[in-house]
Amino acid sequence: MKSCLICDDHAMMREALAGTISMHWPTAEIIAAGDFPAAWAAAAAQPDFILCDLGMPGSAPLPGVLALTAAAPGARLLVITADVGDDLLRQLFLAGIAGLVPKASSGAILEAAIRLVLAGGRYLPPRVIAMMADAPSAADDQLRLSERQIAVLTKLAEGGSNKEIARALNLSPATVKAHVASLLAVLGASNRMEAATRGRTLGYLG
Repeated sequence: MKSCLICDDHAMMREALAGTISMHWPTAEIIAAGDFPAAWAAAAAQPDFILCDLGMPGSAPLPGVLALTAAAPGARLLVITADVGDDLLRQLFLAGIAGLVPKASSGAILEAAIRLVLAGGRYLPPRVIAMMADAPSAADDQLRLSERQIAVLTKLAEGGSNKEIARALNLSPATVKAHVASLLAVLGASNRMEAATRGRTLGYLG
């Protein structure tokens, strides 16, 4: 990550998010905005990553996000918000956002979601996972795990530790740890058991 635009109307939240970015991506330039018009203007700097709250002054959520993506078309945009209705959630993902993280999420989930999005993936919150479970075709379009991820998920569901999975798949423990963090993020899970349950629901496990 070279530059990050943080958009939130609460100064404390902007500072907390900036602290997360600085801790894990210390060389990234951080730009901050407290409302949608300021965010649109700041997006002219073409950041490669954007963290955006939906409930900011200056615009309704969907038009605000659409204008932000139009202003910085090359940026990966991760929405962070307290709550959002199902219809708006669908519209946001159709509009091409890279993910949505509830503000109640842990710091570990936020970090994993950011890493997943920066790697070209999409972070899908639990409600999107649930909607996909009711619409398999949507799951095929929106959530595809790689063969390696499925292999790690399978071993994880069998109760394997990172070291055991590494031995079974001939991977380093560090690589397995990265795969597990990615799986937790993409499946919207807070722990390994929940990841296995959601993987089973989506048909990735027998």
